[in-house]
Amino acid sequence: MTNTVKCISPIDGSLYAERPVLSEAAANEAVARAKAAQVEWAARPLAERIALVQAGVAAVGEMNDEIVIELAHQMGRPVRYGGEFGGFNERASHMADIAVEALAPIIVEDSDAFIRKIKRIPHGVVLVVAPWNYPYMTAVNTVAPALIAGNAVMLKHASQTLLVGERMAAAFHSVGIPEDVFQNMFLDHGTTSALIAGNAFGFVNFTGSVGGGRAMETAAAGTFTGVGTELGGKDPGYVMEDADLDAAVDTLIDGAMFNSGQCCCGIERIYVVESLFDAFVEKAVAIVNTYKLGDPLNPETTLGPMAHVRFADEVRAQTAEAIAMGATALIDPALFPNDHDAYLMPQILVDVTHEMRVMRDESFGPVVGIMKVKDDAQAIALMNDSEFGLTASLWTRDYVRAEAIADQLETGTVFTNRCDYLDPALCWTGCKNTGRGGGLSVIGYHNLTRPKSYHIKKA
Repeated sequence: MTNTVKCISPIDGSLYAERPVLSEAAANEAVARAKAAQVEWAARPLAERIALVQAGVAAVGEMNDEIVIELAHQMGRPVRYGGEFGGFNERASHMADIAVEALAPIIVEDSDAFIRKIKRIPHGVVLVVAPWNYPYMTAVNTVAPALIAGNAVMLKHASQTLLVGERMAAAFHSVGIPEDVFQNMFLDHGTTSALIAGNAFGFVNFTGSVGGGRAMETAAAGTFTGVGTELGGKDPGYVMEDADLDAAVDTLIDGAMFNSGQCCCGIERIYVVESLFDAFVEKAVAIVNTYKLGDPLNPETTLGPMAHVRFADEVRAQTAEAIAMGATALIDPALFPNDHDAYLMPQILVDVTHEMRVMRDESFGPVVGIMKVKDDAQAIALMNDSEFGLTASLWTRDYVRAEAIADQLETGTVFTNRCDYLDPALCWTGCKNTGRGGGLSVIGYHNLTRPKSYHIKKA
């Protein structure tokens, strides 16, 4: 019997899509084709690879009307938000724009006696294991620069969004990127691990759970394969006494609730200075009370279902545990009568402490705890009290103060007066259980290539 991967739609629990997975033998054959095709691909001029990737990105954009509907069915994002092409295009375009400079050789000496330089060499075949929450944007973070740098790419997408890889492959192939250079693959966990353990890839990029990241590193152990991971977060916001209160509330609550809270860098806990706490909470509740939870295919819906019932149930469990431990829930369930299955009402909690899982574990849903703090020292201690380290968001008009606080935070990115945004010119990275490595920016190219030194003595 053929094994398959299935996408169960969160809209109604029905089977939306199903695909057979490759056997280990077939997967190894695909890798062999990729390795053979990569040599010719890397030999093409950089300008040609850039142009083809840009054309592939544009071809994805031409599919956007269909993609928006597919995403609603696959992972529940409301159609009113129009999909991901804006960010998808922004990230790929930036990496295309900086490619020539980022991949240029470092010239140490070019004299009558010697040429000494360092080139950036593609790894060969790069495996991209992409998540479902922002399935196009997270995939293109690595797919675009990896191809531009001269690698072949094999994309394994999450089962929840299994149509995404097909869409990207069709678009990229339609503009002339060879089919063996960019392959969409349906693999089970065992075959994926076997390929990594068998040195099939020159580099592996994984975005997903901490457990998944550990599995990738375990499979790669002893192979010396590079593994880049981004494994989630528990991202804090800190509102200081001189903050623009309205902007802070609007942005942080949107950062906590957008995409039903299913954002790697979404805000999951907020610390507010005592003098602004009551006003912040009042404004936050007023915003959340306007949300409309429902069918993501309805243009009036602002909050769709979570991607899977089990994700919603985990958030329900964290919220219930917190309330049992003394937290106060401020959003009235009567406003969201259709809370059931994958459809999860938003919630704001106060009277929370770090003894509660909702303030420690990744929630990845539309719930946020808000705590009162007395000063920067307390806020810094609380923000660092986490196993994760992806982003933090600081709210103040004093940028010197913000940077001094940022220097003390254990995160990969610190925002001031904004949050929940991935700037492709900056390295996307984390620390602690968020993982290691770095995507996008010049550093993204460095991670997708290896340095090779040339020491030439002239005759």
